[in-house]
Amino acid sequence: MENTSRHRQYKITRIVVISVLSVFFLGAAMLFGLNNMVGAFALLILPFVILFVAWVFKDPLVGYISLLYANYFALGLARYVPGPLGLSVDGLLMLTWLSIFFSQYKKKVDWKRAANSLTLVSAVWFAYALFQLVNPEAVSRVAWFYAMRGVSLYMILTVPLVFVLLDSPKHLDTLLKLWTIFTIVGVLKGMMQKFVGVDFAEKYWLDTVGGKTHRLSQGLRIFSFFSDAATYGGSMGFSSVTFAIVALHTKEMKKKVFFAGVSVMALYAMLISGTRGAIAVPFGGFGLYAVLSKRVKIVALGGFAMIAVYSFLKFTTIGDSVYEIRRFRDALDPNNPSLQVRKDNQKKLKVYLASRPFGGGIGSAGNWGLRFSPGTFLAETPTDSWYVQIWAEQGIVGLGLHLGILFFVLGKSAYIIMFRLKSDELIGKGAALSAGMFGIMAASYGSGALGQMPNGIIVYSGMAFIFMMPRWEERANKESIES
Repeated sequence: MENTSRHRQYKITRIVVISVLSVFFLGAAMLFGLNNMVGAFALLILPFVILFVAWVFKDPLVGYISLLYANYFALGLARYVPGPLGLSVDGLLMLTWLSIFFSQYKKKVDWKRAANSLTLVSAVWFAYALFQLVNPEAVSRVAWFYAMRGVSLYMILTVPLVFVLLDSPKHLDTLLKLWTIFTIVGVLKGMMQKFVGVDFAEKYWLDTVGGKTHRLSQGLRIFSFFSDAATYGGSMGFSSVTFAIVALHTKEMKKKVFFAGVSVMALYAMLISGTRGAIAVPFGGFGLYAVLSKRVKIVALGGFAMIAVYSFLKFTTIGDSVYEIRRFRDALDPNNPSLQVRKDNQKKLKVYLASRPFGGGIGSAGNWGLRFSPGTFLAETPTDSWYVQIWAEQGIVGLGLHLGILFFVLGKSAYIIMFRLKSDELIGKGAALSAGMFGIMAASYGSGALGQMPNGIIVYSGMAFIFMMPRWEERANKESIES
């Protein structure tokens, strides 16, 4: 009887779905006939959007995984599909949060997992961003809306989301697996640009926007499907450091070789990006890992390797015929013209900000400044650095708060890895995430790496995963004793 009832319910559901889809497709066909292509396309995709939203509400984890995809590919797709695709990240974050709120009617959500110091400092940083709305120096409130997303919104939405939704080592493994796939795709796309050439959309972007900074006399700076070469280089360095350390602590040989291979691929991609500042990622990341390991041999070997690489780039001319090596060698030249221009700009900013402790307002500098407040001092003065941009927009108060929060998170992460965790696997993954995070922090001195997609959401997710690791270990030990 029960099976008959289920079969009848299934048939009714199928008839309803087919009927609704038929109406949508018929409407789309009529709009095509009337040459209303936008309306027809909207009707065609609307059923799939509805199904996707229903899927996320059924399983919020789908929302987070979709967020990771959008985080990596949205800006690249924007070259081919007109529209603000970057806002898809915001939409998926909001949708996932809504699905979590509604899911508590079926399954209790443990909100206490998000009640910790990391969520607190994320909230403090977001509160300071809200305060910037009343900054009397701010020229555009619309610019604030766009710019604050990468500055603080993604952090306050991502950190507690990971705590309440992804409380398992398996979830971290899922992130790492997806991250390796994204990295491989990014490397392959970069290699296509280098050895085959750019496609029509990339050529248009170079002709209209990116050519000045990406077409150099020595060749093209590779940017893959990222917003620019600087973001590509920093992100690939981030991936290389993280996966190299994961490989060192992975016992299964197949996985060890896989992670190591992806790390090498990412390092190669970092080199062909021609992003000089990206060299700070492996230097900073592996340097921190040597300390976190608490092993004298690793510290000594790491120190020797870093000195050797630094000496090779700084004191020799070996490999100068190779464009990529020459670009990274320039990063260590104190007389580099680009570095001198940056220093001059920082001197101008220092004078301007001396009487503005809260800065000129979020969105007043960089690309958003040029878009929403062109002609103003901050918009016309390049920042060329994440920290200089924070300083320009939020003042010395904001910069101090931001650095304090970052180093608090880094310090607590180091404490967890060095003194709380016992599992070598968790120590390795925690060290990998911390080293990658510090590498991005170091690279952000010369670029906007920390505030750009895809780095930000990966860094914030990594922070939350590290803070959860002691609880994972305690739970595993308890289950081991009970069994």
